[in-house]
Amino acid sequence: MDELIAPIIAEINRRGLSEAAVSRAAVGNPSALKNLRVRRGAGTRNHPVENLKVIADSLGLEFYIGPPRDTGPIEHVMIDGSDYAHIPLHNAELAAGAGAENACEHIVSHLAFLRDWLKGVGVTPSNACLARVRGDSMMPTIAPGDVVLIDTSKREPPLRRESRQRAPIYALRGADGAQVKRLLRPAEDQLMIISDNPDYLPQAMALMPGAEINIIGKVVWWGHTVKE
Repeated sequence: MDELIAPIIAEINRRGLSEAAVSRAAVGNPSALKNLRVRRGAGTRNHPVENLKVIADSLGLEFYIGPPRDTGPIEHVMIDGSDYAHIPLHNAELAAGAGAENACEHIVSHLAFLRDWLKGVGVTPSNACLARVRGDSMMPTIAPGDVVLIDTSKREPPLRRESRQRAPIYALRGADGAQVKRLLRPAEDQLMIISDNPDYLPQAMALMPGAEINIIGKVVWWGHTVKE
């Protein structure tokens, strides 16, 4: 168990976070990591190893466990001696408001991101894609026309029964089309769909078989062009 926990502790230290804060945000228990390290009786533990996976996911680590592995063909670009990855920009729109219907989604361009930067935010280049946002429901955080970087490997919002942190932002498809929203999961079978614009009310959704929602991935970055 110690060799599995070591990469998690290393990532926490690299980010300058505390074990208690990360444990609380991921699984609602500030002692989760500490409890997983404590040996009870003849080497048994009374704390589920599933907590370890949830904590690893929250830090952008795969549960094999280690830094994310590159699994697909992404073009390498060298600029001034630095290694960049070409991330595809799709013509699909993600609505910050009512859903956008995308009849055709194909690659229209690429943007170059430093591979070291992607690794630092826990994104594997082959899992990354870009899309534009329309609508104002995520204002002032994300504006119409902004480009968002999506990690398609992260499709399950963490369970957060108690958290002071803002809910993470995800790209999703629902009955109304494609959207970008904050997703809060207060219970295993509940999902709150939240906009940053107070003019848009939160939506509650039951997570059950047949629910009309498909999470595309987690939004980890967005870019804004200032218009005169």
